[in-house]
Amino acid sequence: MRRLIYGQAWPAILFSTGVLLAQAPAPAIDKARIESFLRHLMLWGPQIQVSLSEPRPSGVPGLYELRVAASYQQASLEELFLISADGRHIVRGSLFRTDEPPYAAEAARIRTEGHPAIGAEPAGKAPLQLVVFSDFQCNFCREEARSLRENLPKAYPGQFRLVFRDLPLDQIHPWARAAAIAGRCAFRQSGDLFWKYHDWIFDRQSEIKADNLRAKALEWLKSAGGDEKAFAACLDSPEPAREVAASVAEARQLRIQSTPTLYVNGRPIAGNIPWAQLKSILDLELEFAKKAASASECCTITLPVLPKQ
Repeated sequence: MRRLIYGQAWPAILFSTGVLLAQAPAPAIDKARIESFLRHLMLWGPQIQVSLSEPRPSGVPGLYELRVAASYQQASLEELFLISADGRHIVRGSLFRTDEPPYAAEAARIRTEGHPAIGAEPAGKAPLQLVVFSDFQCNFCREEARSLRENLPKAYPGQFRLVFRDLPLDQIHPWARAAAIAGRCAFRQSGDLFWKYHDWIFDRQSEIKADNLRAKALEWLKSAGGDEKAFAACLDSPEPAREVAASVAEARQLRIQSTPTLYVNGRPIAGNIPWAQLKSILDLELEFAKKAASASECCTITLPVLPKQ
């Protein structure tokens, strides 16, 4: 029997007929040559800033992860490549394992603690784990937000958890970051207040401008019964801005390039897709979850316990 043990620890170990085989140390590649090749492959001109990580074990013998970051002005993205030990072959794409859900690794990379959420408790028990990276000034985000808020509780009561993550697109949306900061301030008072803010600002999106956002948010907070003094102080403090910046940085690490981007059990879905189409995806995820649960329960043997004499 041959069994491959995966994990974050290095080195990866291959068990084969009782012999331990350690994957060789990560290779030292010619970064200048690889960068030149990748610029040609991706059509990145000299104005694009490019940086390559050190190769690290991928979990597959002979292949190593190479993360490549590219940026220009305020735009940036990160690409994952797999490179051979001799540096001659590169694979662009995702690496999947067949002994776990396809996007389990991606789901594990997305942080959900400390972010607004609705749905089933405890957090990790719902079979449908959804995370949306959104922008309060984005029209498509508004439409998706309305669809999720209206349809998820009716279609999947007790079966879903939805987490909201900030991704303001500063290049095209001048007040999106300020709106995200205000959302973090509402969340600091309560999760319920955040979701009221979420619905309000999307509904009033057409009325909001960079120069009236603060006044309108404070006016809304008063009608919503929030703490005005605490909210105003929060807007002026650096902490919520840092939280939004951290969310944006993580989105870049996940290679998100547009809003909204919704993750369903780690599966990325870019753009606002019709509810009927999204529901078919959610139904399939539920079906696969049921099959996985059934498979894990099918082979458990319980021995009867004899009564004490």
